Amino acid sequence: MTSTQRLPFLKGHGTENDFVIVPDPDGRLDLPATAVARICDRRAGLGGDGLLHVVRSAAHPEARAQADEAEWFMDYRNGDGSIAEMCGNGVRVFARYLLHAGLVEAGDLAIATRAGVRRVHVAKTGDVTVSMGRAELREESVVVTVDGRSWPARNVNMGNPHAVAFVDDLAHAGDLLAVPPFSPASVYPDGVNIEFVVDRGPGRVAMRVHERGSGETRSCGTGACAVAVATARRDGADPTQTGTPVTYTVDVLGGSLSITELPDGTVEMTGPAEIVAEGTFTPAWTGAALA
Repeated sequence: MTSTQRLPFLKGHGTENDFVIVPDPDGRLDLPATAVARICDRRAGLGGDGLLHVVRSAAHPEARAQADEAEWFMDYRNGDGSIAEMCGNGVRVFARYLLHAGLVEAGDLAIATRAGVRRVHVAKTGDVTVSMGRAELREESVVVTVDGRSWPARNVNMGNPHAVAFVDDLAHAGDLLAVPPFSPASVYPDGVNIEFVVDRGPGRVAMRVHERGSGETRSCGTGACAVAVATARRDGADPTQTGTPVTYTVDVLGGSLSITELPDGTVEMTGPAEIVAEGTFTPAWTGAALA
């Protein structure tokens, strides 16, 4: 990519977790962290919680081993430019983009991610359902602290790390401008997404989240999955033991997601995904961002 070329982009969101989408089917674009951070900057760039770099799996060194299963690789970056293993809302928006661009047909498809291949059902309109794999509940004891209050947090991995804390009031999470302190730090050597959760009634909870590399976001898909699984265990439900699926509605600041844990341990997430704009960066801006 040179400064004389126009870099195409799209903008999309899933429950107001918003992303800049950069199509690059043949994997020719080098996107350093500094460039991603500039693109995601809400004042000097396009603005987004993260960036979805769309590449054919066969064209990306991290995804070639998955190319036989999934044609497309979601090279996901956090808003600060750091690389992330997985993004649940991002997968839905990624799938919606592929359909929007005519690269896939409506129905079932597979998307490669750094956390493995994810199976997706995307309708022509409406919600997108993603099979998010199995949650891994780890035994390490974690404590999260905000403004002098501390809570035990459940350590859940959904392909990326989460700490789920149940609180009495979502305001107890504070402003979430900085990473809430957690201990021991050694449990999450690469950082963590931290969810604060309150009950809203039978089968329904609400959450706020500080996403690693992005700050507080309006929604987090993997976080909603981690919250649903942690809530199920708190409520004494484990579908892998009972053979009965468990579903929770998880309210986020940007809407609601439906999360179901199946008897085989697989977690399914269903929610909206929308493409809202598309265009090109100006050559001068692109050249400066990628310099």
